[in-house]
Amino acid sequence: MDAPVVDVRARRGLTLSELVLLTVLAAVFGFLYWALVQAWGALQLAMGPFGDLAQHVLVGGWMVVAPLALYIVRKPGVGVVVELAAALVEVAFLASPVGPMLLVVGLVQGAGAELAFTLTRYRRYGWWVFVLSGVTAAVASTLLGMVRSGWHLQDLFALRVALQLVSGVVLCGLLARVLGDALVRTGVLDETALGRAWRARVARDAGAPVPAAGAAGDGAPA
Repeated sequence: MDAPVVDVRARRGLTLSELVLLTVLAAVFGFLYWALVQAWGALQLAMGPFGDLAQHVLVGGWMVVAPLALYIVRKPGVGVVVELAAALVEVAFLASPVGPMLLVVGLVQGAGAELAFTLTRYRRYGWWVFVLSGVTAAVASTLLGMVRSGWHLQDLFALRVALQLVSGVVLCGLLARVLGDALVRTGVLDETALGRAWRARVARDAGAPVPAAGAAGDGAPA
C-alpha cells in the first residue's frame, strides 16, 4: 500500500551521517557512471549502424543515484546534490571525456529525477513514484539533449525519446527502488529514514504496536 510518509526529521537539515552517506553514494556511483561510459562505447560497436542510439538505451543508468538517495534520506534537494556530486567525481577524479559539461548534465538529470518526489512533497515512495521519477528524469535529459545536440533535428527522434523513457523508468526509477530495498534488508541503512520506515512496516506487518508517524518521525516505506 502506498501510504503517505510523514517524517518530522525530514524538515531538518542533513545530519552528519546523512552527509557521509551521500558522499559515499556519490563516490561509488561516480565510478559506476564512468564504467557505464566504457560500456557505452562497447554497446555502440555492438549496435552497428544504430550505435548512436546506445546512449539512449543506457541513459537511465546515469541517473539512478538521485532517486536512490531520495528513497534513503527523504529530504528536499538530496537527489540534485548527489547526482551533481557523482558527476563531479567523474570529472575531477576519473577524467570523464564529457568534461565540465557533465556537471550541467548531472544538475539537470538530478533535478528531473527529483521532480517526481517534489510533486508528492516527499511523502510517497511507492513504485509509481519511482516510475514517475524515471519519466521526469528522462524528459529532463531529452530536453537537454535537444538543446545541446539538436536531437529533435536528427533521424529517429521518436525512437530516441521512447528509448530515453524506457531506460529512465527501468534503469533509473525502478532500479533505484530495487537497490534501496536490497540495501535496507542488509541492515546498513538502519539509521536512515528508509531504515526507520522499513522497521515500522515490518513491525506493523508482524502485528506489533507501531508509534504514530508524527511522534516517531517515520511512516511506511512504500
